[in-house]
Amino acid sequence: MSLKQTITVFETMDSAYVNGETIKALFVEYPQVTVTVQTVTGEQGKTDFVKIVIPGKNGKSTGGNAPTFGIIGRLGGIGARPSRIGMVSDADGAVAAVASALKLADMQKNGDVLAGDVIVSTHICPDAPTQPHEPVDFMGSPVGILTMNKHEVIPEMEAILSIDTTKGNRVINHKGIAISPTVKEGYILRVSEDLLRVMEMTTGALPVTFPITMQDITPYGNDLFHINSILQPSVATDAPVVGVAITAQSAVPGCGTGASHETDIALAVKFAVEVAKEYTNGVTKFYDEAEYAHITALYGSMKVLQTMGNV
Repeated sequence: MSLKQTITVFETMDSAYVNGETIKALFVEYPQVTVTVQTVTGEQGKTDFVKIVIPGKNGKSTGGNAPTFGIIGRLGGIGARPSRIGMVSDADGAVAAVASALKLADMQKNGDVLAGDVIVSTHICPDAPTQPHEPVDFMGSPVGILTMNKHEVIPEMEAILSIDTTKGNRVINHKGIAISPTVKEGYILRVSEDLLRVMEMTTGALPVTFPITMQDITPYGNDLFHINSILQPSVATDAPVVGVAITAQSAVPGCGTGASHETDIALAVKFAVEVAKEYTNGVTKFYDEAEYAHITALYGSMKVLQTMGNV
């Protein structure tokens, strides 16, 4: 179960005074877990980037060779104060990422240690700006996407789940969670069969996926439409990235309050934790390596899609 950790993190973040140090305090009783906080100031304010490392028994941080797994909580901000009172829908990705780390820390404390390291990253900003977007307004951010990727996409991450609220659209008409195809170095690959299996197991329902476009996997700032920032980590790494969308049946603005659903966030946490278990143990794969080698041999590199293109 992950609802306890989800509610703990939700209540902690639902504050005008929350910052990175507040999140760091949640992990004081877990001596094996390392939490670092870095405050970064941008043109529209500041935010605290939080990095949480849960070491594995055979993790590379301690000289082992088990794969390192990454969980990124993507968002513009957890609040839009003073224009909005309370935690916004956009906060779900941060809540899910930190709750995943807290669940893994609890597991480790209780003797269930994963094979490899898990690195969790997100940022904490209770007073982020908003910005117009169709069909509903987006949350903005005090810092740009390049800064976010610099602090959240950690080089040691060998596979990444990017968790993000994805409710401001008419493409995903499902309340709960959905996953994207795997994105690697500018290629949109087929949806991982392993991740579909884990999703079926953790949700107790048929898996739900969502479509992505070439535009979605290009960097922000190129004047192309993006469903949201869920796949922005893919522009900053060679590691495979899968988006975990926390979804709704209706189009909900990222700056809307009272729009977060704890049970849906907890589903994302359960999924992320189970993927972490299997990936670091060498069981789950995000993509078929042989097929990827074949497609790149046939069609060459697509890394240009990780850049701003011909500008």
